[in-house]
Amino acid sequence: MSFLNATTIPSPYYDALYPATDFSSLTWLEQQWVAWYVWIGNPIIATGLMSFLMHEIVYFGRSIPWIIIDATPFFRKWKLQANKIPTAAEQWECTKQVLFSHFTIELPLIWLFHPTAEGLGMSTYHVPFPSLKTMAPQIFLFFVFEDFFHFLAHQALHTGVLYKHIHKIHHKYSAPFGLAAEYAHPAEVFILGAGTILGPLLYVFFTKNLHIITVYAWIVLRLFQAIDAHSGYDFPWSLHNIIPFWSGAEHHDFHHMAFTNNFSTSFRWWDRIFGTDDKYRQYRARVKAAKNAMKNASKEEQEKMEQKLKDEVEAEGIRAEAEAEGSAPKTVKVQ
Repeated sequence: MSFLNATTIPSPYYDALYPATDFSSLTWLEQQWVAWYVWIGNPIIATGLMSFLMHEIVYFGRSIPWIIIDATPFFRKWKLQANKIPTAAEQWECTKQVLFSHFTIELPLIWLFHPTAEGLGMSTYHVPFPSLKTMAPQIFLFFVFEDFFHFLAHQALHTGVLYKHIHKIHHKYSAPFGLAAEYAHPAEVFILGAGTILGPLLYVFFTKNLHIITVYAWIVLRLFQAIDAHSGYDFPWSLHNIIPFWSGAEHHDFHHMAFTNNFSTSFRWWDRIFGTDDKYRQYRARVKAAKNAMKNASKEEQEKMEQKLKDEVEAEGIRAEAEAEGSAPKTVKVQ
């Protein structure tokens, strides 16, 4: 398809979708938006196809840099669990499971999104787009809603049957990597994915003031957040080092290593308020104290000390996981 100036679009769909629209007042992006919907000719198909393609391109596009980083020894000094680098076989296995969930769970839901959203009053093919001043607070509200939803649902998935038969798949990797952000049982993809889309749907139900371009911006940011949180790297420029209440990889990596604690996604405040970061804070305090006590030791000795503390935390996590699924504690943890 060649994206043309909207004024060159054949008239039948142009007149049906955009009567009396002044295209000269639209931005280049808005004109491409119009061109897409008119070229497809069916808003439901156009929205479904664009939504799914956007999700796949962003998810795998954002994961590729982390694959490259994992394959580059230079970055190991920022790896949170440097002794656990995902192999090509593990990443391929992860990719297959992710694609299975995307096509069996996310694709049908994405295709149903347009009629549901329009039924609730959301603008989809419409132009012009809302201003950044309008979009920014809406996206922030979606972040807050999803974070609390995930905090509650994630804890539920750590109990009994839900963990053993659903969430256990996601915890296969005690040292996560970017691609593993959506490595999960299809039921988990549905449950936790609900938090991402329910915020916008509830918002438009009550306000009748939401454009799907805002939802797209939110989903792109949410995908970046999820993939980066599973990356396993903590750089000096990582967002949590700039915004203290942001979770990031340093926060979520502990959850995979220790099995317990740190259930939220984007922000740290719910775990702090409800005390579900106590083991994490104790671990950080032990690491800090040990580093202070060994500041004159060699780098190798400091790394051994930190690895010993990580091994202790992971051993506790193995016991906690066994209790959650009602089985005998394991002695070996598969990365």
